[in-house]
Amino acid sequence: MVQVGYLSKTMTPTLLGRWQTRILLFGTIGLLITAIFAFCIVSPGGTVFWQVLGYVLLFGLLWDILYTLLQKLRWDHDWPAIFQLLAGIWEAVFVVMLVSAGILPGIESINFGWFLVHYTAVWLGIFITSQSLMRIWFPRWRFYGGRWL
Repeated sequence: MVQVGYLSKTMTPTLLGRWQTRILLFGTIGLLITAIFAFCIVSPGGTVFWQVLGYVLLFGLLWDILYTLLQKLRWDHDWPAIFQLLAGIWEAVFVVMLVSAGILPGIESINFGWFLVHYTAVWLGIFITSQSLMRIWFPRWRFYGGRWL
């Protein structure tokens, strides 16, 4: 790791980098895909998609703390794409469990099929963007631990 002023050059995501990237991608790609679902696909039940997006973002910010700690245990401090896939699956299961238990305020019930389609579309959109477009739009993003600000 090379120190450059207050920024350290590292290609592995830091907690701040994870948070910034997650917020940026959910605030752009996630909102765009959710708007398509809420307004174009399932108009009457559209509000639940916004709630799900918000909860997944909120819980994801908390999960990022654990992911950063787990990443530090790996010999190369890397977080390969397969781990992102497993994390995405776990985050979906976690939200479904909370909805099923009636724990999440504002979401009484959810159509599992629509949840799965919406969650998968958002997850794929964010994953593809993070693996391709982020490297074009923010060329130094990878070298600053995922921080884009």
